[in-house]
Amino acid sequence: MATSMRACAIMALLFLSAALVSAQLSTDFYDKTCPNALGIIKGAVRAAVSNESRMGASLLRLHFHDCFVNGCDGSVLLDGDTGEKNAVPNKNSLRGFEVVDGIKAQLEDSCAVVVSCADILAVAARDSVVALGGPTWDVELGRRDGSTSSQDAANSDLPAPTLDLADLIKAFTDKGLTAEDMVALSGAHTIGQARCVNFRDRLYSENASLDSTLATSLQAKCPSTDGNGDDTTSPLDPSTSYVFDNFYYKNLLCNKGLLHSDQQLFNGGSADAQTTGYASRRGAGFFDDFRAAMVKMGGIGVVTGTSGEVRVNCRMTN
Repeated sequence: MATSMRACAIMALLFLSAALVSAQLSTDFYDKTCPNALGIIKGAVRAAVSNESRMGASLLRLHFHDCFVNGCDGSVLLDGDTGEKNAVPNKNSLRGFEVVDGIKAQLEDSCAVVVSCADILAVAARDSVVALGGPTWDVELGRRDGSTSSQDAANSDLPAPTLDLADLIKAFTDKGLTAEDMVALSGAHTIGQARCVNFRDRLYSENASLDSTLATSLQAKCPSTDGNGDDTTSPLDPSTSYVFDNFYYKNLLCNKGLLHSDQQLFNGGSADAQTTGYASRRGAGFFDDFRAAMVKMGGIGVVTGTSGEVRVNCRMTN
């Protein structure tokens, strides 16, 4: 009983902390100090996605991987041998750093040392989704940049593609998000690619639970031998790879989830009903819940006020 009460108290503190942080952020944070900030970010993102459609997913993923490790503080952008960039889920996988560098350079020319790298990631994630046909939302701003980046924290905190449903839910609730938020945010996999090394076990060890036609096409790109074709990529949503829609969930109903963790959302468990709902309702279902979950995720562990800093170069502390 005492253990249960302590657990409830901890969760209550997590949600109270998130609410207090959200109150310190605002959607008009840069209206006076850098009025062109949102326009600069939007223009750069649209240009990057127009040049390479996959970049939208890459920028969205940067924000997710930033927020899940030490909070949304831009730490994923810091260079360094022991930083997040070199963690197992990120090395040879995260992309878009040059796009962020270009955005930061434009912002520094327009309003020096005003817009944080953490806020760039949050806005770029929203603009990437919109550029690929997805929903928009008001991004709360005012995050400051952190000064440390931990490879160990990234290895332990980022949800692995091999997780079962219970562990996925725990990974998200540990960050103050709900199981429902997890299912909604997983819909980001309606765009983007995954490396062979991350779905090889599903392809060969779990072959019976994967659509046979999809499995056959994937095996041609992803050999069963470790180290052979590890970095070869395949779309997470083979139906509409570069459109932000609800086909990710429709694919799960047909056993076409590329990652083990994807298919866990429709595997006879507690997430089945929500996944089925999203497959049939895009706007009033998935899109609404996704935008709300993105705002919530964007408030994880943020640094505000006079804490932290606004980096001049997103790759290094000032």
